Amino acid sequence: MLSAELKAFYRVAKLGSITQAAKKLGLSQPTVTTQIRNLESQYAVELFYRGGRRLTLSDEGARLLPMVEALLQQEADIEFYLRNCGQMQGALRIGATSPYYVLGLIKNFRERFPQIEVSVEIGNSQQVLESLIECRVDLAASSQQVDDARLTRVVLGSDPLVLAVHRSHPLAALQSVSLGDLRNHCLLMREAGSTTRQLTEAMLQQAGVTPASMLEIGSRESIREAVIRNLGVSIIARQEVPDNPQLCVLEIKGASLIDEYLYCLKDRRQARLPSAFLALAQA
Repeated sequence: MLSAELKAFYRVAKLGSITQAAKKLGLSQPTVTTQIRNLESQYAVELFYRGGRRLTLSDEGARLLPMVEALLQQEADIEFYLRNCGQMQGALRIGATSPYYVLGLIKNFRERFPQIEVSVEIGNSQQVLESLIECRVDLAASSQQVDDARLTRVVLGSDPLVLAVHRSHPLAALQSVSLGDLRNHCLLMREAGSTTRQLTEAMLQQAGVTPASMLEIGSRESIREAVIRNLGVSIIARQEVPDNPQLCVLEIKGASLIDEYLYCLKDRRQARLPSAFLALAQA
């Protein structure tokens, strides 16, 4: 009966924001606010201290949080068990930072197990790994290397980082560029939490290079469109650059490779559906 209210409490407690919690839950802000208020009023308890734009857990809320977390984990375990207890029936949920490596595996998996429903959630590395840890997906494909005792990891492949520019851009006349060549240009960057952005910032810092300007754009698709419209240049994995006559792809001297990994929770890797997908990935 309290499932919705407790989920709302958990998200707000973890994120400290009703706006962010509503976005994560796929609900409106007023709905989440009402769920929290109903929970507090029904039991005459203050779960959050309200001050400014961020909510802080009260002492009672802090004591409640681990109990709710355990309850939601148990619910996720039951749901996972039910999806995996048949003779290769059910649904497999995959989180991915990019479709390029996992789509071939998904195709092979569906050809072998056509009765299994497969869904794919796209996000940045931070988002998809968070979804895996919180059991909202069963597997996560990410370019972020994470050493976590709870996770098992398989390498799917590697891709060089390249510079994507418009064909009329001054750098398009070059075969390859150095990071120093970016000093006079606008660099289009992914959002915080993106592994591509982390690698880009690390390379620039190591080279002592600061581009003339930087523009943050929240998805790889939007960045590609921005490059096509000549708003700037972008460092991107080679496989993610579309075949478009308006784009030029330039090698970056000394650029990092970006690896792609497939992650699964260790305590779930022997379940039928994740195990079957992992076997295809390892093959």
